[in-house]
Amino acid sequence: MRCKIIAVGTKPPPWVKAGVEDYSKRFPSDFKLSLVEIKAAQRNDTNNSERWMQQEAQAIEAQLPERCHLVVLDEHGADITTRQLATRMERWQSIGLEIVIVIGGPDGLAVNLKQRAQETLRLSSLTLPHALVRVLLLEQLFRARSIIDNHPYHRD
Repeated sequence: MRCKIIAVGTKPPPWVKAGVEDYSKRFPSDFKLSLVEIKAAQRNDTNNSERWMQQEAQAIEAQLPERCHLVVLDEHGADITTRQLATRMERWQSIGLEIVIVIGGPDGLAVNLKQRAQETLRLSSLTLPHALVRVLLLEQLFRARSIIDNHPYHRD
């Protein structure tokens, strides 16, 4: 399975880079993971979040493969358990397309990008720093994969 994570933001703190690197190494060799960072739109005093999200959406869309299964993270997305994520990952694996998961910027994601997605998920009802979402997402993908592989990492 190929999984690309596209995240808005290019300067995460060192602990985020370390967490991403640590979890990236844990996946089995048949799980091809890549992370693409998109520069956040330049914010200014005009407070035009729609324009900023559109600029970021264009940069995200430029990184999308021609054919992929697009999953966006959004506060209004489906609230699923780790076991349900494992079930989805098994389904994603069976469709044979690259899975692309998008983490938006400070203002979220443009409506047109969210509408284009095949799935919309949320990781938590809490407000999380975007950099932390990278680590949390990778941990949950790894945990879901461990469920699929009957690995003891995940305990109920």
